[in-house]
Parts: sequence; C-alpha cells; structure tokens
Amino acid sequence: MSTAQKTGAWVFICGPSGSGKDSVIAYAQQALAARSDIVFTRRFVSRPVHAGSDHDALTPAAFAALAQAGGLSWHWRAHGFSYGIARHYDEAVGAGCLVIVNGSREHVNGLPASPDRLVLHITAEPTALAQRLLRRGRDSAEAVARRLERNADFDAMPADCVIFNDGELADAGRQLANYLEESTLSADAGPTQRAR
Repeated sequence: MSTAQKTGAWVFICGPSGSGKDSVIAYAQQALAARSDIVFTRRFVSRPVHAGSDHDALTPAAFAALAQAGGLSWHWRAHGFSYGIARHYDEAVGAGCLVIVNGSREHVNGLPASPDRLVLHITAEPTALAQRLLRRGRDSAEAVARRLERNADFDAMPADCVIFNDGELADAGRQLANYLEESTLSADAGPTQRAR
C-alpha cells in the first residue's frame, strides 16, 4: 500500500496595513528557526533598505532585468514599488519545504487556485487597524479612511487560514507558527481553517 508523497508548497501571507503582518511573520520565523522544512523568503524590493529592513534593495532597472531574465519565482507591484521572490526558492518547494512569502493581497487575489499554494490572511478589526494607522503617523485621517474602505475589496478573498491580530503579538505569532507546523504539505491540503 503506497502512501501519498508529500510535496512542498508556497504560503502567501497577506494582510491590510495596520494588521501587524510583518511583526507576526517575524515572530513565527523566530519561533520556527530550528525547522529546516519551513523556509521564510527574503524579498527583492525596488526601494532602499534601512535598519531592520526585511528585504534586499534593487534599482528599478536591476529589478526589471532580473525579472526579464527569469530570476524571480514571483513578482508584483504595490505602493509604487516592485517586489519579487528569487527563483532559487523553487528548489526548496521542490524539496518538500513550506516556503513562506510576505505577499500582496492584490497579487495573490489574482492567482488561480493551485494545490501547491496556500493563502494565509492576517487582519484585525477595523477599529484596531484605524488606531494603529493613525498611531504610526504616516497617513492623515482621510488617508486612513481610504485604506479601510479599500480593505472591503478583499473581504471575500479566499484564504486557507485567517488570523486576527487584535490582541498580544505573541498570540497571533504563535497561531501562525502552529498553522505552519501543522500543515501537511500534501497536494490535498486540508480544509480551510480559521484561527482567532
């Protein structure tokens, strides 16, 4: 009797501004540092790096050249910049690893369903999102309101797991780490899960 061959998968983690997505991913990455079968990608972005950046900078011209040469597994545009994931991560998926991408809702929402792709949505209640956006001071109240209105475009976005980051960061981070640890990585990924 043969057993199902486990295969690797891409996990795209998306979320609205103010959801704390980057912090939740960083928490899970640290918690899973000993797991060689769970790989967190580092992105190329066409903007400069600063202290604590989680990406490698490329000029727009260099980014375009890399994409044209087939050096990226995935690439998209968001907030006026280009984002990409290096082609070498394909090897990790091929080796059976779960490969994590800090993604874009608009990009992921346009991808066809695939057994080697999981989508995880990190979000928070609208009042929490608004408070965080106002607290960080990058946007006016009007701009924050527009961001929250735009979130409605993704309310029906399919996801294999939804995590609400409304409380302590450790709670959401642990939920993400647990989800990744428990994923079977099989071609017939399990039913949709909702964590809160």
